Amino acid sequence: MRTTIAPLAPLAPLARLARLALLAFAASGLAGTAHAQANIEAAMTKVGCLACHAKDKKLVGPAYKDVAAKYKGQADAVAKLSAKVRTGGQGAWGPVPMPPTAADKLSDADLKAAIEWVLKQ
Repeated sequence: MRTTIAPLAPLAPLARLARLALLAFAASGLAGTAHAQANIEAAMTKVGCLACHAKDKKLVGPAYKDVAAKYKGQADAVAKLSAKVRTGGQGAWGPVPMPPTAADKLSDADLKAAIEWVLKQ
């Protein structure tokens, strides 16, 4: 006995629709990521981080990529850097002190997001 399998041609529009839905879902995630990054950078600009730091070069303070390299693989990096940003510090990256950033200037959630962004550089 011979069995014939029905052609899949009638399902082609559904497959196309599924691919479009998947593409739209992926694009929405990328747009959300870009929007979140823009919000983080705006918050960092507002509180003055970008006056002393840049993504890929040392200004007054270290480049974000250098901070990311120094703390790479450290499970407590977010906590350490959060404390450093909140209290300020001196001597870790040179003689110029980093001023503290109060919670009323940058929320804990925004601070955490900013530090996580820095650590990905």
